[in-house]
Amino acid sequence: MATAGTAQRLPRTALALTVLAAFVACLVSVVVGGAAAPSAAGLQDPGAVVRWGLPLVRLVHDLAAALTVGLLLLAAVAVPDRAPGALALAPRLAVRTGTTWIVAGVVGVVLGFADVSGTSPSSSVFWAQLQRFVWSIESLREGLISALLAAVAVTIAAVGTTRRATLWAGIVSVVAILPLALAGHSASTLEHETAVNALAFHLVGAAAWIGGLGALVALRTQLGTWLPVVVERFSKVAGWSLFAVALSGVVSAGVRMSGLADLGTAYGALIIAKVVALAVLGALGAAQRRRVVARLREDPRSRQAFAQLVVVELAVMGAAVGIATALARTPNPNLDRPPAATIAEALTNYPEPAAPTGSSWITMWRWDWLMGTVAVVALALYLGAVVRLHRRGDRWPLSRTVSWVLGWLVFIWSTCGAPGVYGRVSFSWHMTMHMSIAMLVPILLVLAAPITLVMRVEPSRKDGSYGIREILLGMVHSKYVAFWANPIVAAINFVFSMIAFYFTGLFGLALTTHTGHVLMVVHFLLAGYLFAMVLVGPDPGPRKWAPALRLVVLFATISFHAFFGVALQESDTLLAGDFFGALYLPWIPDPLLDQRIGGTIAWGIGDVPSLLLAMMLVWLWVRADDAEARRHDRQADRDHDADLAAYNARLAQISERDAQAKTHGAGMPGGHLEP
Repeated sequence: MATAGTAQRLPRTALALTVLAAFVACLVSVVVGGAAAPSAAGLQDPGAVVRWGLPLVRLVHDLAAALTVGLLLLAAVAVPDRAPGALALAPRLAVRTGTTWIVAGVVGVVLGFADVSGTSPSSSVFWAQLQRFVWSIESLREGLISALLAAVAVTIAAVGTTRRATLWAGIVSVVAILPLALAGHSASTLEHETAVNALAFHLVGAAAWIGGLGALVALRTQLGTWLPVVVERFSKVAGWSLFAVALSGVVSAGVRMSGLADLGTAYGALIIAKVVALAVLGALGAAQRRRVVARLREDPRSRQAFAQLVVVELAVMGAAVGIATALARTPNPNLDRPPAATIAEALTNYPEPAAPTGSSWITMWRWDWLMGTVAVVALALYLGAVVRLHRRGDRWPLSRTVSWVLGWLVFIWSTCGAPGVYGRVSFSWHMTMHMSIAMLVPILLVLAAPITLVMRVEPSRKDGSYGIREILLGMVHSKYVAFWANPIVAAINFVFSMIAFYFTGLFGLALTTHTGHVLMVVHFLLAGYLFAMVLVGPDPGPRKWAPALRLVVLFATISFHAFFGVALQESDTLLAGDFFGALYLPWIPDPLLDQRIGGTIAWGIGDVPSLLLAMMLVWLWVRADDAEARRHDRQADRDHDADLAAYNARLAQISERDAQAKTHGAGMPGGHLEP
C-alpha cells in the first residue's frame, strides 16, 4: 500500500512527467518535421523566437485546455456528492489551468501573426499591424474567439458554486475548443470541410481523454473511497474518446496525404509516431478497465497498480500531444490546394456536380463526415439501448425503433445524398434538403421517444452526480425548455426563424462557410424537433396543451408556412444573389426560376408532414376522449354510478322545489295555476 507521502507526490509526479514527455516529444517532432526551420530565401523570417515559440506555446495551450475540460466535466458527471473536497478543488484548479489556456491562446495569436506577416514582435510596426489586421486572418480570429469562450468558461467556474454551474462551465470549455478546428492545415486542404470536421472530433476527444485522466490524478487524494466509482465512469468516457480520436485521425490523415507513399515524408513519420502512441494508449486503457477498476473495487486504498498505470499512460499521452503539436506546424504533402476549376468549386470548396438526372435522387452521394457520423452514432446508441432492454426481458415498441431508423436514414440522405450535394449550388435542391431536415426528420425522431428509452435503460444515480439520465431529465424539465416548448413559442421559432434566415445575410453565410452550414442544419433540425415534440411527442417534458389547442397552433403555423412558400414563388429578388448569380451553372439557366421552384417545394413538401401532424393530433384527441370515457366507466363501476345518482337526485330536488313553489303560489290571494 502506498504511503501518505507517496499519495501526495503522485499527482505532481504524474503531471510533471506528462509535461516533460510532451515537451521532449514536441521538440523532437519539431526537429524531425522541420516546423522551426528558417523561412525560405526571399521570404521574411519572423525570427527563431517565433519559430520555436509557436509550437511550445501551442503545447502549453493544448495541455491547459485539456486539463480545464477534464477537471470541469469530471467533477460534474463523475464525482459523487460524498466527495466534497474533489467537487470544491476541481473548479479552483480549472480556473488556474483555464487562465493558462487563455494567456497561451493570446500569446499564440501574437506569435501566429508574426509568423504570417514575417515580422518580428520587436519590430516598430508590428503592434500597429497586429491591431489592424489580426481579425481579418481566419486562423488568428478563431484563436481569439476560442480564448474569449475559454474566458467565459473560467468566469462561470470561478463564480459558480453548484454542480450545475460546473457542468455549464465544462460545456462552454468544450465549445471553446471547436473554433480551433477551423485554423491550421484543416483550412487549407483539398477537402476543407472533411478536414475541419475530423479535427473537431479529434480535439474534443483528445481533450476529454487526456484532460479527464489528468483531472483524475489531480483529484485522486480528495476522492478517497469513491476513487473506483470515478475511475469506472471515466473509463467509459475514455472508450468513446478513443473511438473519436482514432476515427478522426484516420480521416484527417487521409485528406492530408495523397497516398501511402507520403508516409515516407517527415509528415508521414510523425503520423506513424502518433499512431503508435494511440495504439499504446488504447492498450493501456483496456488494461485499466480490466485490472485496475477490479482491484480498486476490492480495496479502494490500494493505489500502487493504479499509480503505475496512470504515470505511464499520462507520459504516453504527453508524448502524443507533443507530436500532435509539432504535426500542426509541419507542412503536409497534400497541403497546397490546386486552383478551383469552376466558380462553383471556388465558392463551395467542392467540385461542381454534374447536371442531375432522373436517377440522381438515389445515385448521387458525397459522405459528410460530421452529419453522417452523428447519424450513425445515434443509430448505434438507440439500437444498443433497445438490445439492452430485450436482454433484461423488457420490450420496446418496434414502431418506435423503425421510426428512429427511418428518421436518421432520411437525415443521411438529406445531408449526404442528392439534396446535400446539389443543395450547395441549387436553391430548389437546397429547399428539398431543408424541408426534409426541418419537417420530416423531426417527426420521425420525436415518435421514436428517445428520452423515454434513455429513462428506461440508464439507471438513476443516487450520489448527486450527473449521468445521461440526470442531464436529460434536468434539461426537459428546465424553465428554459418550458419557455421554448410552449406551442406558440415553438411555432414562432419554427416559422419566423425560417423567414429571418432566408431573407437576411444568414442564408449566404450558410452557403459559403462551413460554420454557417453546420449551424443551419443544427438549428432547423432542433427547431423542427421542438415543434413536433410539443405537438405529438410521447417523451416527458413540459405539460402539453389539449389536442384541440395544439391543432389550432398547427393550422396557424401551416398558414404562415404557406405564405413563406408563396412569397418565394412570387419574389422577383434573387436570394443570396451574390452567390447564385455568380455560379453560371449550365443546368440552371435561370436562378430566379430555380428559386421559385424552391418556393413550390417548400409549400408542397411542407403540407405532407403538416397533414401527418394534424392526423396524429386528431388521433390523440380521440384517444384522450376515449381514455376519459373509460375513466368515467371505471369510476362508475367502483361507486355504482355515484355521479349519475347524485345528478338524478339533484334533478329530483329541483323538480320537487318547483312543484312546491307552484302549489304555494296557487293558495295565496291573487294566486293562480298555470295551465
